[in-house]
Amino acid sequence: MSSTPELPPVLAGPILRRLEERRLVLWLVASHDLDLHLHLFETDPQGAQPDRQWPLNADNCRRLPVGAAAVLHLIDLPLTSSLPEGREVGYDLIVHGHGAVADWAPHLLHAGQRRPSLVWRPRLTNLLHGSCRKPHQPGPDGLARADQVVADSLGDPETRPNLLLLTGDQIYADDVAMPMLATVHALIERLGLVDETLEGARVGDSQALYQHHDGFHRQRLLPAVESGRALRKRFFGGVRKPIFTTASADRHLVTFAEVIAMYLLAWSPTPWHLAEPRPPLLDATDQEQYQREARALATFREQMPAVARALAHLPTLMIFDDHDVTDDWNLTADWELTAYGQPFSRRIIGNALIAYLLCQGWGNAPDRVAPLIDDAAALLGDGTGALVMASQDALITRLLRFDGWHYQWPGTPKLIVLDTRTRRWRSERRPTRPSGLLDWEALSELQQALLGEEAVVVVSPAPMFGVKLIETVQRLFTLIGKPLMVDAENWMAHPGAARVLLNIFRHSRTPANYVILSGDVHYSFVYRIRIRHCDGGPRIWQITDSGLRNRFPERLLEWFDRLNRWLYAPWSPLNAFTKRRRLAVTPYRPDPHEAGRRLLNRAGIGRVWLDADGAPARIRHLGADGRDAEFEPDD
Repeated sequence: MSSTPELPPVLAGPILRRLEERRLVLWLVASHDLDLHLHLFETDPQGAQPDRQWPLNADNCRRLPVGAAAVLHLIDLPLTSSLPEGREVGYDLIVHGHGAVADWAPHLLHAGQRRPSLVWRPRLTNLLHGSCRKPHQPGPDGLARADQVVADSLGDPETRPNLLLLTGDQIYADDVAMPMLATVHALIERLGLVDETLEGARVGDSQALYQHHDGFHRQRLLPAVESGRALRKRFFGGVRKPIFTTASADRHLVTFAEVIAMYLLAWSPTPWHLAEPRPPLLDATDQEQYQREARALATFREQMPAVARALAHLPTLMIFDDHDVTDDWNLTADWELTAYGQPFSRRIIGNALIAYLLCQGWGNAPDRVAPLIDDAAALLGDGTGALVMASQDALITRLLRFDGWHYQWPGTPKLIVLDTRTRRWRSERRPTRPSGLLDWEALSELQQALLGEEAVVVVSPAPMFGVKLIETVQRLFTLIGKPLMVDAENWMAHPGAARVLLNIFRHSRTPANYVILSGDVHYSFVYRIRIRHCDGGPRIWQITDSGLRNRFPERLLEWFDRLNRWLYAPWSPLNAFTKRRRLAVTPYRPDPHEAGRRLLNRAGIGRVWLDADGAPARIRHLGADGRDAEFEPDD
């Protein structure tokens, strides 16, 4: 491993996370403990003299080593006076011995900037949102489009989005390209990321895993089950399958170090320059795949400076979906029983959750997860050597029981971000059936949070109102006992959860305007929804934009779109058999669009402008390839 002095001071970040009137939260990873000062430039964002400055000490900057040369810096700075509303404010991080951001991360600055900037506004008027960012998906990166949005707003702060909302699958822990895994392993070695012992596996520890001859074909190493209640018998007709059901499990991330390395590579250009991957010995077929994936990753890497620049300028809130951990995560009660009952699979899931806590969850709600950060700090120690297995398993147990991943942002309208993965309504009578995305208690809490609000923005990783035909196909596969084959995860799949959700919308004291932002499905669409025979009922908009760097199979989506319009037209009697029969759903059309199309299959990022009542004034998809689409009502 190269010595620490040869490494740059900052490996990733700063990423601007939760921003409030008197609070500034930043995430950063450095190659060693940094002596930091934060400066704010309120009078002139690019001026020479700061208006306020603070040393970042143990009171406002938590330092957690995740390796010999990798230290998380979790900066949570309370402000003694309010940020100026609606004005561009420059901020700088001064690293002792290395200077300002312009010195150690010039890629974070736009032309003419001396430092990054931020804008705080309490009223939500302008949001960016997206999900599903798979590094080796061919094509450009939708998250890079956010950088152009920021560039266009410089000097015009009212046009800058309030928030960037990443609504799931920020990484793909379960679907990793061969050259990406090689880069992950090279980065682990370069930074000396922590090792661990593996229980219930064919390899004894992380180093044995990295060096194993099947390390790039992990289906042979991942845990499998063979008991009478095994997942394979329930969902795969007796064919032996591993516990992890993703079709791309050959390079499923396993260790905590692998997931941390993936986050660094997903959010910063710097680690790509530090790790020279060593390609494994491959046969001709694998070699062809390796080269194809390497070409896709080259585009991903080229756009990384723009991604990092956007994350430094936009307050960014996140929530997990399944691929941040593993495909079909908590889909059914049987899945949970099998996956958490085996030590190795439990560890794989737990490692992804520890990394989520440190890289995503903390920045969403620092106060709520503070006790978990304490536990993680105790586990990591000084970042050298191997993690203590008993302490690691104890933290994983606590994370699996934690019910506080959801959170709110205190603006107007209120923003509510749902955890639709860990608080599920499990079917006790039929454990092979899909679980509800929220259990009764979580839905009751949601209703309480809505009471008395005039308008609300809800982030639900999976759309609350999806494409009826696709949901019907998922239901049919569920009825024959194979929900995993079609990812049967939608709000209408569980009768109890669907019934309670629809009752929430019909409650007289819940908001007049709902904006629901979703991802997950790898295509984009917009619905306007109203309750039939209820003139005073709420107005609901389901706005789905997916993915940032992923797409649905084009031909298949074209047929789903066409058949859905035919089979579930407003006059169709099939609507009477859906759980949403009391709702009138009006699709929006993407313009420009092909005749009749309502589903947009294009990588990119969504942008929504809200009016004074919290209703969408404008809905736009910003294409990763530069082709944009405006969603307009199909009235």
